[in-house]
Amino acid sequence: MLRTVAAVVIDGLAPFEFGVVCEVFGIDRTDEGVPPVDFRVCGPQPGAPVRTSVGASLTPEHGFDALDGADLVAVPAVGVRPEYPPALLDALRRAHAAGSTLLSVCNGAYVLGEAGLLDGRRCTTHWRYADDLARRFPEAEVDPDVLFVDEGDIVTSAGTAAGIDACLHLVRRELGSAVTGAIARRMVVAPQRDGGQRQFIELPAPPHRADSLQPLLAWLEDRLDEEHSVASLAERATMSERTFARRFAAETGTTPHRWLTTQRVLRARRLLEETELTVEDVAHRCGFGTAALLRHHFTALVGVAPKDYRRSFCQRDRPKV
Repeated sequence: MLRTVAAVVIDGLAPFEFGVVCEVFGIDRTDEGVPPVDFRVCGPQPGAPVRTSVGASLTPEHGFDALDGADLVAVPAVGVRPEYPPALLDALRRAHAAGSTLLSVCNGAYVLGEAGLLDGRRCTTHWRYADDLARRFPEAEVDPDVLFVDEGDIVTSAGTAAGIDACLHLVRRELGSAVTGAIARRMVVAPQRDGGQRQFIELPAPPHRADSLQPLLAWLEDRLDEEHSVASLAERATMSERTFARRFAAETGTTPHRWLTTQRVLRARRLLEETELTVEDVAHRCGFGTAALLRHHFTALVGVAPKDYRRSFCQRDRPKV
């Protein structure tokens, strides 16, 4: 569970990345069914201002000792430097040893690396820092090609918006899809985007880059259990097949077949999480037809079989419909 979240602030703090953590965990959304969170902003000294990277400052209410007992400790981006406050590194090690999950946003990964917490672990950071992070912490396995990496007790994310993905992933992992959806709607962001760590990183709803195909895509999302061909979709869009295929790729970044497959897997994930439907029933409701076909595409995109995914991510009190 995420009952207590501590956000670390030190000089050089990046306001956007800090704001992401505040937006996801620090705002009271209990009126929308989001569980309350004890959100702590922790700096070197309570009441002492911390300078940000944009010439402003903020004043934390807590010191680093408030990391103790937090379910999640978030380390937003800060300026890369040769060393970080020893008191912070000690507090992070102590929190980790006590069972806290640690999250870094962007180059906050350097702080975790300096604390020795990335050794022997897969991790990520903003692409521009990836090579340097790997050189500085050679025992860490840096993956520059993903939005975030979930190692269970340590989650690292890439730059800026990837911090949103990682935070929402943690909400989804700990509190479920319904809570994640409520927060994402308030933030006006997608609750999931694509990434490279397939089992844990969310698959995308491919972005709509223009208005012309949005009605068709919305129509398709409501009919994923039906058969669709390029010819039938082109006819519905009043285009030739060639024009339709070109326009579809331009606006979604993929082909109609791949788009449909991704959307069907996304629906399967939700049904596996939120219902007690059999894998065969899930396959039919998602348009795959058979459990074997669902397993093939699900494993290819998510990295685990549907039953294994359900075992890891299923919610309690799931409806049977």
